[in-house]
Amino acid sequence: MPELMIFKEVIDQQGVPFIAHIKGKGGYVDGEWISDVEVPTETVGIILPLTEDILNFAENGTYTTREKKLLTTTSLAEGTRCEYKGEFYTIEAFKDFSDYTDVFIYVMRWRKK
Repeated sequence: MPELMIFKEVIDQQGVPFIAHIKGKGGYVDGEWISDVEVPTETVGIILPLTEDILNFAENGTYTTREKKLLTTTSLAEGTRCEYKGEFYTIEAFKDFSDYTDVFIYVMRWRKK
């Protein structure tokens, strides 16, 4: 097995902050139990526009220029809602390179508020 390529330091230094609404197991909100509470969590990642080859071919539908690629060391579940520069996204796709690197690569699908 190859040695892991570690990019955490690069992402921490060169990345930008964004907010991921991570689902928790539940909790009390104003004295009432709410299941699947979303906790806004500020994290860091490198956010890039999708390349032309990804825009032209996608197995799960058509992407637009509003969608982004996210590289982060934070594990996020598909369906996680994210905010970046006042825009809202949903984590839609994930590529697993965990055998080679500490980076998670996602597609962030743009959505209306």
